[in-house]
Amino acid sequence: MTGAKVLRRRRATDGQRRGVWARLGVLFAVVAALLSAVAVQPAQAFSAAFFPTQSLDNRGSDVTAIQYLLQAQGQNVTADGVFAASTDTAVRAFQTSKGLGVDGIVGPLTWGALATTVREGDSGPAVKAVQSLLNAKRGSGLPVDGVFSAATRSAVTTFQSHAGISADGIVGPVTWKNLAWHYERPDFAAANMCDQDPDGNGTAANWATAAAIAQLEAATTAYAAAGNGQVPMGDSGFEHGGTIPGHASHDQGLDIDIWPIRTDDAQCTAGRITWQSATYDRAATRELVNAVRAAAPGHVKFILFNDPTLIDEGLTTHYDNHDNHLHVRYCEKVHPSSLYVC
Repeated sequence: MTGAKVLRRRRATDGQRRGVWARLGVLFAVVAALLSAVAVQPAQAFSAAFFPTQSLDNRGSDVTAIQYLLQAQGQNVTADGVFAASTDTAVRAFQTSKGLGVDGIVGPLTWGALATTVREGDSGPAVKAVQSLLNAKRGSGLPVDGVFSAATRSAVTTFQSHAGISADGIVGPVTWKNLAWHYERPDFAAANMCDQDPDGNGTAANWATAAAIAQLEAATTAYAAAGNGQVPMGDSGFEHGGTIPGHASHDQGLDIDIWPIRTDDAQCTAGRITWQSATYDRAATRELVNAVRAAAPGHVKFILFNDPTLIDEGLTTHYDNHDNHLHVRYCEKVHPSSLYVC
């Protein structure tokens, strides 16, 4: 091989190397840009997370958190998890003090103004709000004492890791939003319910919004207090939302299936029936429907169930394939999906 040929081959090889390094440089630049973007804006495991709107007659752990946060802002309100007139008044007073629209509805702006950042070493009602939400939604077992201890910080970082956000132990805007949005499960024993699994989704499909769970629990508890038996609950939703098998909806945490009541009171042991079955107890099912509506006035969008008598009474609505279960859809004053707006 002549010297000229060797030189040309070396030049070609050098050129190829430069091309490879140039392409690698572009790749490294892209990766660095992506990493920089991630560093600036923490990852959101719950991409659809939002502050759940709460208003008059809502119930649940989100309401409890709001009440604690109102206390932290100097408002005189009891943290009992019931959005009664006194809480509505406190919300309006807070909105007035912050120059917000005064409507008594705790939507994204009011949540954002209430959700003050807390961290280890802090104390007070805002810390109680964090502790109560961690207990309700992640079973953290924290004392709700308002002291941001090492145990509280550990529970916060565990939740942050679960949510896929920066696990720094500080409860700031992103953590507040993800924690408030996270679903929870019912206490079946305390709420006079039994867990049924008609579609094979198991306990994984027992999750719903804090409001939906608390409102159903209040209804079934009142139903039991009137001398009635257990209420079978079917599917509601997955822990972080999304469509579940066997259902066209149930992806927003506001749809819950319950079963009709039997005359032999064996709805939790003898299987599901239809409104046409000989053992169907219309009177008891009517009482259950009324309890569901009474526990969440203004927050029940509809109850799908094909008993023509209950439909004529304006208690339920006909929908195909709803002969053997009642589909309760809860709603809020503001929601990203118009299907869930009251």
